[in-house]
Amino acid sequence: MSKQTIRFACQNCGYVSPRWTGRCPECGEWNSFVEELINEPRSKSEIRNSKSEIEIAPLSEVEVAEGERLSTGIEEFDRVLGGGLMPGSIILVAGDPGVGKSTLLMQLARNEKLGKILYVTGEESRAQIRVRAHRLGITNLDNMYVLAETDLDVVMKAVSQFNPPVLIVDSIQTVYHPEVMSAPGTVSQVRECSARLAQLAKMTGTTVFVVGHVTKEGIAAGPKVLEHIVDAVLQLEGERHYSFRILRAYKNRFGSINEIGIFEMRENGMIEVENPSEIFLSERSFGASGSSVTAAMEGTRPILLEIQALVTPTGYSVPQRTATGFDYRRLSIILAVIEKRMGMKLGGFDVFLNVAGGVKIDEPAVDLAAAISVISSYRDIPVDSSTLVLGEVGLAGEVRSVSQIERRVKEAAKLGFTRAVVPHGNFKGAKSDLGIEIIEVQKLSEAVKLLV
Repeated sequence: MSKQTIRFACQNCGYVSPRWTGRCPECGEWNSFVEELINEPRSKSEIRNSKSEIEIAPLSEVEVAEGERLSTGIEEFDRVLGGGLMPGSIILVAGDPGVGKSTLLMQLARNEKLGKILYVTGEESRAQIRVRAHRLGITNLDNMYVLAETDLDVVMKAVSQFNPPVLIVDSIQTVYHPEVMSAPGTVSQVRECSARLAQLAKMTGTTVFVVGHVTKEGIAAGPKVLEHIVDAVLQLEGERHYSFRILRAYKNRFGSINEIGIFEMRENGMIEVENPSEIFLSERSFGASGSSVTAAMEGTRPILLEIQALVTPTGYSVPQRTATGFDYRRLSIILAVIEKRMGMKLGGFDVFLNVAGGVKIDEPAVDLAAAISVISSYRDIPVDSSTLVLGEVGLAGEVRSVSQIERRVKEAAKLGFTRAVVPHGNFKGAKSDLGIEIIEVQKLSEAVKLLV
């Protein structure tokens, strides 16, 4: 019989210490250590005696059973997953409280082709689940079965008896394993329960969705090993003041991590956004300074976005620099290039940069649009509203080439833009018929003379 020992684990990063300490030496978090009672590992003789016959085979003799993907019935969801659900996979869905994780997963019940769905709830009662289903307008309630349980042994027994194609566990922080002597939500419980669910998915072929919380930094809560256990990590992002939600894959063993799904939160659930560019530009103001339009690539999809800037005299000794939806460090670099290469003194001005619509972008192709917006607001001269601005700004003030330029420009042409300012030589002399005037620039100063 194995002995039990006491250890202390950090609930933020999973660091283990033999004694309690106020601050975690690994992540620096204060008061994050929780006492855990664990079983000591078995001796080598016990392990040797318990092992059965080991099967070893050359890779050429291994049979490959390719599972057919199952469509969720939600096209944007399928896009992020890589074409649909892979049987026997385990998927972690994380996001801020109230962002719509449970709502999105409950909408799977609308697709009758998925078959029976077992929804394990540890945070809500069955009556609350029924009320949400009624609000979402789900009519085929016989397709979804609800189990209000937090004991993992009971959940696994229910799965073996019920054998559902899809299992949803909401959330992993509420489920506990009886053999692990620690509270639900601790590092040991989350790790052990996730590992058991992953084993269950591989053995039964059930697709398992695990709902997880996020930390204050916005990353999936739990030990880092949790991300290695699951097959896919999806994060639902969105500002509480905006109705748009973005489903992004940070890990996917069965597809690309570059695709995103865009939804709009309404009373009847998460509605797919078929043309996000048109939605994000629908409320932009024409003739106002400090605004320009650029195209960001999210996977294979170009999305047109409005970059807004406000440059105003500061009332403080140190001017403010604020970026919403844009990388703050890139904004600092762009402002330094504007001051050094364009001779504009921004030291006495507050600079605020915003990506309209609550979208977060992190690619250098939007640098030129951000710089033009800042200069436009500084000079109080509006940019032509029918012009698309693309390009990466280098430290010498040069405009560098961007990837997938034709897709970005074609998307702008569809929405009625008449010209595009792009880096010089991006098309390498061969321009196809894009239905839009192409103007190439080599330096930031050329783009400023042309647009502002």
